[in-house]
Amino acid sequence: MHDLVVTTWDWVPDGPRGFVRDLRLCWALEEAGLPYRVATVPFDRRDPSHYAYQPFGQVPWLTDGDVSIFESGAGLLHISRKSETLMPNDPAGAAETLQWVFAALNSIEMVSVPWWFLEITGAKENGLTGWLQGRLTHLETVLENRDWLAAGRFTVSDLLMADVLRVEKIRAFGTRPATESYIERVTSRPAFRKAHADQLAHFAAADAQRATFS
Repeated sequence: MHDLVVTTWDWVPDGPRGFVRDLRLCWALEEAGLPYRVATVPFDRRDPSHYAYQPFGQVPWLTDGDVSIFESGAGLLHISRKSETLMPNDPAGAAETLQWVFAALNSIEMVSVPWWFLEITGAKENGLTGWLQGRLTHLETVLENRDWLAAGRFTVSDLLMADVLRVEKIRAFGTRPATESYIERVTSRPAFRKAHADQLAHFAAADAQRATFS
């Protein structure tokens, strides 16, 4: 049995498929070449055992032997410590990578997720639009001058930033050719394609199982 286990939902509706955040962890594990397996918890209810691993009743979480980690960003950093593919060994490269990991979570995703939520709920005015536009414009300027965010090569910071940016409504928000080229470059990696396909297949199999017992 693999010590590394990624836990996600047993099923989700069509909308989130391909974007549930266990994909981040599976993608990182594929990049690192580390063996792992996927476990599930029920989407339709939250058992006490679920909250024992994830205190907010969300997914994913990662277990590595006796170590259990919730929050996808924390899981990514744990995986990155196992692979130079994801995190450079030199202090300067590691520091640059870490700052962009936190930029993806705190400077971009912190704005893009609530903006996206207001958009899909049909809010007449989205007060976050200007804020998001500013953040994405600054990032576009960065990406005009480099292929990768840190260390001159692909790192976990690219994995995370591209996953934040690839949401359709975010990609369609404004014209940012350098950012679009960046998303295409990162998500064309075989490890992403496999993790993405595996997630879609996982939930498709769950559809078939639910149909059998309905």
